[in-house]
Amino acid sequence: MSTIVNVPISEYLDTVYRPDREYIDGEVLERNLGDVDHSRCQTLMTHYLCSREKEWGIVVLTEQRVQVKATRFRVPDIAVVLGALPSTPILHEPPFLCIEILSRGDSMDDTQERIDDYLAFRVPHVWIVNPRKLRGFHYSSDGMREAKDGILRTANPEIVVPVLELGK
Repeated sequence: MSTIVNVPISEYLDTVYRPDREYIDGEVLERNLGDVDHSRCQTLMTHYLCSREKEWGIVVLTEQRVQVKATRFRVPDIAVVLGALPSTPILHEPPFLCIEILSRGDSMDDTQERIDDYLAFRVPHVWIVNPRKLRGFHYSSDGMREAKDGILRTANPEIVVPVLELGK
């Protein structure tokens, strides 16, 4: 049986974690990382988005802390903001898009809680990508839809990412 240790926000913010960790209501949580499928998908998606930053008017950030509530900090695999590079070390405003790439150890409950946090914070677009099945899912305030054609999309601006290319 594990013991939950409550950590003050100030301690979380002053501590360097490698890899970074999320902070949920006083608890510091490790993130599932480290498998090749996850890493490769994150690398390819980041490269794909970064190569279109000027065209789409976006800035791409990997493993960026996002304060979704007063006592909750999430660290999406990729966050996309509109316009210029943020001036603060932590995002306090909703990114345009948060992308989570599933690791083998991710549970549906934890993934859904993460999605709910982003949507409650008013992130317009949340993508969940399964790198082993090359499937993508788009969540918004309108609900969830699978990218059946293999292409994840947003609007205003239109961001288009072919999920099938992320498995190479």
